[in-house]
Amino acid sequence: MKKLTRRTTLVLIGAAGTVAAPSIARAQTVKWRMATSWPANLPGPGVSAQRLADRIATMSGGRLEISLFAAGQIVPAFEVFDAVSAGTVEMAHTAAFYWRGKMPAAVFFTTVPFGLSPVDHQAWLEHGGGQALWDELYRPHRVRGFVAGNTGPSMGGWFKKEVKSLADIKGLRIRVLGIGGDVFSRLGATPVSIPAADLITSLDTGAIDAVEFLAPVSDLTTGLHQVTPLYYGPGFNKPNGAGEAIVSLKAYESLPADLQAIVASACRLEHSAGLADAAWQNAQALATLVGSHKTRVLFFPDEIVEAAQKISRELIAEIGKTSAIAGKIVESYTNAQDRSRGWSSLQASMLVSQLRAQAKR
Repeated sequence: MKKLTRRTTLVLIGAAGTVAAPSIARAQTVKWRMATSWPANLPGPGVSAQRLADRIATMSGGRLEISLFAAGQIVPAFEVFDAVSAGTVEMAHTAAFYWRGKMPAAVFFTTVPFGLSPVDHQAWLEHGGGQALWDELYRPHRVRGFVAGNTGPSMGGWFKKEVKSLADIKGLRIRVLGIGGDVFSRLGATPVSIPAADLITSLDTGAIDAVEFLAPVSDLTTGLHQVTPLYYGPGFNKPNGAGEAIVSLKAYESLPADLQAIVASACRLEHSAGLADAAWQNAQALATLVGSHKTRVLFFPDEIVEAAQKISRELIAEIGKTSAIAGKIVESYTNAQDRSRGWSSLQASMLVSQLRAQAKR
């Protein structure tokens, strides 16, 4: 046998490394695409989507890389669920109430009028059986949902004319989504679904008379204050702003256990980060809207809020009758509301006391 020289040995090792290294790298790196329902880097949900993709890459040490695509780059904003279900993309960042046409009960995994607060909603998902019901609802579509970001409670919206009574709601064309659309419809308005990128144009041209979107930081970015200064609350339509990551079950289950855990943990972390970011940024954005742009913060009359609350209860009961799984979700959600009501009311009372004390200083 021919004796190997030191030079021959080094050449053989180098050649082996040249062949093997790319193969190992390919085996260790999984690449996903994430479609979103947002314009790129939209404050709130758009930022959450990018931060989620970056966090997964960092936590996985680069073993799971996610390329993010804004609404319309692969599919339109309201078609990302179908894209994940069909396997066109592995993941999406969106909001569950967009899928109410397919599954009426999906709204409970974003928000419903007069529903759970962000923290109470997360408590229901993690401790009250909400996540298991979410999994059951989505499983036939071959996807899984994770809460992944939160824009906090929303405002009531931007209106071109003052709303002083129920009569002013009738005939109004308003961009509003989720069950809130049905609430406004039964109040006499005409709800319209419009993607975030088209809001200011639609309001400016008169295609609609009002826009309910999110909270101050996201609303400021859209420029809606340039069209009208009338900014209404309370945001009874969306007391919670839970974002949703949809993951293909096939893609998710093909991951090793540690990467599955990383995806789930990154989504949970983004919910916390998004909510903290919303609280911090909304305070400054509201001050900017009022101070620099002369926005007028107004309140819906009591008769509108009371009528909307009555209608909301009726609509939620109707959703519960649409299917067996919807009935289970409604029952579980309302039980969570009952459970949290006492503590939530006490916290609200403490906040009111603090505000009164501050006003006296």
